[in-house]
Amino acid sequence: MAKEVIMPALGMAQDEGVLLRWLKKEGEMVTAGEPLMEVATDKVDVQVEAPASGLLTLVTAKEGDEIPVGQVIAQIAAEGEEVPAPQQASDPQEAAAEDKPADPPLPSSPVAARIAAEHGVDLSQVSAAGGRISKEDVEAHIRAAGSDSRVLASPKARRLARERGIDLATLVGHGPEGAVLAADVPMVADPQAEILPQPVPEVAATTDRAPAMEPETQSVSRMWQIMAQRLTDSWTSVPHFYLVRDVSAAQLMNWRTLLAAGAADGAKITYTDMLTKLSALSLARFPRLNSFWDDGKIVTNPDINVGLAIAVEDGLLVPVVHSADRLRVDEIAARRADLVARANGAGLLPDDFAGGTFTISNLGMYGVDAFNAIVNPPQAAILAVGRIADRVVAENGQPVVRPMMTLTLSCDHRAVDGVRAAQFLDALVGMIEEPLRAL
Repeated sequence: MAKEVIMPALGMAQDEGVLLRWLKKEGEMVTAGEPLMEVATDKVDVQVEAPASGLLTLVTAKEGDEIPVGQVIAQIAAEGEEVPAPQQASDPQEAAAEDKPADPPLPSSPVAARIAAEHGVDLSQVSAAGGRISKEDVEAHIRAAGSDSRVLASPKARRLARERGIDLATLVGHGPEGAVLAADVPMVADPQAEILPQPVPEVAATTDRAPAMEPETQSVSRMWQIMAQRLTDSWTSVPHFYLVRDVSAAQLMNWRTLLAAGAADGAKITYTDMLTKLSALSLARFPRLNSFWDDGKIVTNPDINVGLAIAVEDGLLVPVVHSADRLRVDEIAARRADLVARANGAGLLPDDFAGGTFTISNLGMYGVDAFNAIVNPPQAAILAVGRIADRVVAENGQPVVRPMMTLTLSCDHRAVDGVRAAQFLDALVGMIEEPLRAL
């Protein structure tokens, strides 16, 4: 019996996925467990494995389609099973063209596939300068076409437009390349509304002024658009407040030296690894910081899973160190190193992002002294870490030089008040300044 291929649910809150590309062609034999297609969710691009072995047939989804979770998009027929004949073309010339074997598609880079999916471009129609379709090839194809065949819009904007019965083509987008964002979708459809072009002010021609330079427009990845939308939603809907503490890092530096000396296989221990462990222990003592606001209720997470903000070429990712309070620092270091390596190689999986309850963002390695981070929804707090630098501080009434760093705790005031946040931060600072307290 044929096995249905469906759009999988790759995240708890996922309603739909974007089919970036098929890795097998219709009519080709596939093996259970081998990559079948590449799907983009709101957090990560994932290769989905074939659910069975057999012949790939009855493919209904095209590359670039946004498909609801659970929808059947193809079937895999078992060996020897009768395969339904494809719909015959009414035109004999079309039938002859269909019978003609197609050239095998050229491989494409992941960035090229994402851009093609965002613009509704069929990669088989893109001419490649080399043996592989690159980002530049796709952009050249889009420019040559003159306009996109598909309205650019964020997934949330598309969902809102469908729910409200609004045609995306009638809206003016304010996102990258004119993409329609969620904020651009009105609450209700207005059939009388007419979108008029904005008048362009006339500028008197002058002969003694250099011609104005055209502004440079840079297209961004789907990951960047999603990041921008999520942080905008957080910034505009979450009431932030901030607590700042300067911390002596002398004992933390000594602890790192001891851990590095005892680490197996030359594992590199970073300050982020140590802060992940100490933050997890502080969260265990003050679980309100490990909670989230949910429609008038405060929900406390049963596990302590610390997300680590990682910058990659296409945007910002926050993979998770699960059960960080129960891991040793060297185990956290191994997990962090694995996440960073796979993040830069586009190898992260949905489970790597699932269940985060608290986030750490460390910009100290870039020379940043302090900064305010935006809360990563739906979490209640995020810790921003600055660099360790020598500063003059007062000690027993005398000026001394000590290695110091600045911590900034950003909180969602709906889930956490100032006193609880201050108690958490004080406990964390105490363990940083005297790591033996962690024992």
